[in-house]
Amino acid sequence: MAEGSKGYLQGERLAYLSSWTLAMLGIIEIAVGGLTGSIGLTADGIDSMSDALVSFLVWLGLKISRRTPDERFHFGYYKIESFVAFVGAIALIGIAGAIFYRSYQSFLDPKPLNLPALALAVLLTAGTISLYRAFQMRKIAGKYNIVSLRLDANNAIKDGSASFLVFFTVLASYLGFHQMDAVGGMAVAIFILLVSYIVIKESSLVLLDAYHNPELVEEIRKIVEGRPGVRVDDILLRAAGPYIQSEIHLEVEGSMTVDQLDKLRINIDLTHVQSLLSIWHIRLLESKFGSPCTFPKGNDEGLSRIQRIERPNFRFAGDRSSCGSP
Repeated sequence: MAEGSKGYLQGERLAYLSSWTLAMLGIIEIAVGGLTGSIGLTADGIDSMSDALVSFLVWLGLKISRRTPDERFHFGYYKIESFVAFVGAIALIGIAGAIFYRSYQSFLDPKPLNLPALALAVLLTAGTISLYRAFQMRKIAGKYNIVSLRLDANNAIKDGSASFLVFFTVLASYLGFHQMDAVGGMAVAIFILLVSYIVIKESSLVLLDAYHNPELVEEIRKIVEGRPGVRVDDILLRAAGPYIQSEIHLEVEGSMTVDQLDKLRINIDLTHVQSLLSIWHIRLLESKFGSPCTFPKGNDEGLSRIQRIERPNFRFAGDRSSCGSP
């Protein structure tokens, strides 16, 4: 948990710096695009401004995600960063449509550029800064599995790649192929749409609690069933920010005491933390085979009938329908 919070803090700082850097680059690109008449440079500037907004949303999402669980959000705020990524991607689709439309109009009525050398210099600078920023964010996003920061990193790669692509289309326009400037603008729009699609798909699956990893499920099963007298009935997983929450349904021997169940829970928790660092919330549901209604005495008092014990990340229950009257 501390390691994840550290990653969120680093990602938060990068996203904040990124939002200001991209905003300044976008303003410069739009201003120079208007001065030179380059629709490609203007489109790249609008793209940079939209990425600045996404970086700001990512920063806001990461900041909120670091809040501790409370009485309203029992599992914490980690999914907020996935929600922010989803909203940001939808906004980018609208921006991509506007850029493509404006570029298409310019393609139908191409004009020569003014001061093409200035446009080329700005594009080269913007592309270099964006790619450097992308590698920084991608490193942190990959290390701590932060979805929204990965969106920001992908945006930065897209932004840098688009800047270099527009650089060559502006160069071609300067050499006499005037429609190539508009082609660069349309290419930027397509870049944005592709990134948005990927992010919407990934963040939607997280928000809907979809998680498909049979290998991880089997690994957890082997770890848990390595304890004597324990069988795994079901394993449920879901992603939450950089972590994976697990709910494990166990069957244990009827002779096992409450105290022994506690020790089993602690042992499984520690094994998970050591073997699968990304899994932090482990919820164990135990049912006993042999005697579903009476639990032998351990350090805790014996439990008659079916009573439900709640502990942090742990609970066990019998089958109420099989119990008689007290």
